Amino acid sequence: MRHDLSLQQMSEDDDRSPPVDLRCTSSSSINKTRNCSGSISASGSSSSASSSSVSIPIPVSIPVTEYQSPYPDQVLENVLETVLCFLTSRHDRNAASLVCKSWCRAEALTRSELFIGNCYAVSPARAMGRFSRVRSVVLKGKPRFADFNLMPLNWGAHFGPWVSSMTRFYPWLEKVCLKRMSVTDDDLALLAESFLGFKELMLVCCDGFGTSGLAFIASNCRQLRVLDLIESEVSDDEEDWISCFPEGESRLESLIFDCVECAINFEALEKLVTRSPSLKKLRLNRYVSIGQLYRLMIRAPQLTHLGTGSFSPSEVVAQGESEPDYASAFAACKSLVCLSGFREITPDYLPAIYPVCANLTSLNFSYANITAEHLKPIISNCHKLQIFWVLDSICDEGLQAVAATCKELRELRVFPVEAREDIEGPVSEVGLQAISLGCRKLQSILYFCQRMTNAAVIAMSENCPDLKVFRLCIMGRHRPDHLTGEPMDEGFGAIVRNCKKLTRLAISGLLTDRAFSYIGMYGKLVRTLSVAFAGDSDDGLKYVLQGCPRLQKLEIRDSPFGDAALHSGLHHYYNMRFLWMSSCRLTRQGCNQIARALPNMVVELIRFDSHEKQEEIDEVETLYMYRSLEGPRDDAQKNVTILKAEG
Repeated sequence: MRHDLSLQQMSEDDDRSPPVDLRCTSSSSINKTRNCSGSISASGSSSSASSSSVSIPIPVSIPVTEYQSPYPDQVLENVLETVLCFLTSRHDRNAASLVCKSWCRAEALTRSELFIGNCYAVSPARAMGRFSRVRSVVLKGKPRFADFNLMPLNWGAHFGPWVSSMTRFYPWLEKVCLKRMSVTDDDLALLAESFLGFKELMLVCCDGFGTSGLAFIASNCRQLRVLDLIESEVSDDEEDWISCFPEGESRLESLIFDCVECAINFEALEKLVTRSPSLKKLRLNRYVSIGQLYRLMIRAPQLTHLGTGSFSPSEVVAQGESEPDYASAFAACKSLVCLSGFREITPDYLPAIYPVCANLTSLNFSYANITAEHLKPIISNCHKLQIFWVLDSICDEGLQAVAATCKELRELRVFPVEAREDIEGPVSEVGLQAISLGCRKLQSILYFCQRMTNAAVIAMSENCPDLKVFRLCIMGRHRPDHLTGEPMDEGFGAIVRNCKKLTRLAISGLLTDRAFSYIGMYGKLVRTLSVAFAGDSDDGLKYVLQGCPRLQKLEIRDSPFGDAALHSGLHHYYNMRFLWMSSCRLTRQGCNQIARALPNMVVELIRFDSHEKQEEIDEVETLYMYRSLEGPRDDAQKNVTILKAEG
């Protein structure tokens, strides 16, 4: 999925801490000498009494009661709350909450932003009962494999229970960010009507709502600053939602709707942009032509982020009538640093963006089917570029041009025009090796290809040691090094060995258990691991589960791992956010044993055919396992079986 380039706080790469355990530490596990209660220990009182008796010759009767601090607990807690307000990192706040009860209480009272990495890991009542002063909520639902149609429809992750609780607990709520959640129009209506100061709504990979719900948000949230719809499925209810924004000057700073697959009222949009002087981010859908884009740009030269829409004309220019000077409109946007869109592109219009290339730090061509010849004049001027997404239609030649110019590149994603196994793709190890030689500051790469070599992957590990994210997707099952015929073990082994900051890894191609042994041996910081069509035996997964102490998210599909491999991670599953295994060699009996051994883990068996009875089939189609403070959910569909701890 081609998510918003600016959405780093929601990306899988940025999940630096596990979901917060919303229970305060029990008294039996607290070291009382570290409890910030403000009282002095008995030994302290005794010492004070002894020194007094030495200095006074007359015998004095000393009560045996504990000495009371002149500073009450409330004063110390107020000081602590003031200090905690400066902690912005979730990881630091989670650590602070585990010190003692006082710190746990103070941290909860000072937390204004709540992050829930799995909507089923904790109930809304528990989360909101502890964190009572929250103004911003980030909530994630389905696992990432839902993006690839590997989960049945209506699986769950409903926003309804959460927004209902928010209306009771968070009257001052200002921001909601949802990812892979099922959201209804009624949910959006309740959200819009319940919070007078609501300012920001971001829906990433969500579904279930339509333009009617957007109309509720636009008409009722009068202080709205951000409305970002990113890779979400929005149904067309034939509602003119753009016209629902109130008249008068708008406070909008960001409006993203490039995923909305229906026409919009352009005149209303133009008026909205005109009366939004603070608008910095605007991403248009494919129903906005380049001529309409021109009209919007001349009314909003202050834009810093722009999604261009279709980037092709919607009507034929009348004979003798000249087209607008698109290049001048781009040149007038002096602050433009992020450019995306280019859906249904007409390459002849690409020269219009030349004036802004020198200032760009982010460029997204992941919907633009362009060639290396189209790319070269653009990329040769992008010396400041740090983020670049593109289709493999630019071939190795285009990647070589990127490597020659973009020395500041931090993130590269190369998507396939055709995700097929039976073709010889246009990018290969040649392009990857060129990037590794030219872009030494690279920190994140996603690379789809049909051909790869160990030598190219090893070169990247040596030339780009700052890599934190390495995702190599070799399309085609069990494909070896296409020059030597050897497994890709040594290439991925070099990545985990040489890239000391690596936190996310996706592996593919012909891989033996040796590759997994390298990951277990060197991948000590790996938090997210994705595996497809890889491995020899259960030993491969055992190496990972026993060797990667930071592992939070493990996604496996079509690999030869069975019950023995699954059981090897019993010691670690409580520390993980989730485990996903589909089309492996698991049995219902083996999963039942996990459920009995780990009663606080929710073990779900998922199948696509809801007519089959899971109890009658021992082979497991999909296992989704996650930790939860609440136990099994109560909204599971018929094609989901949740194993009981006593079953």
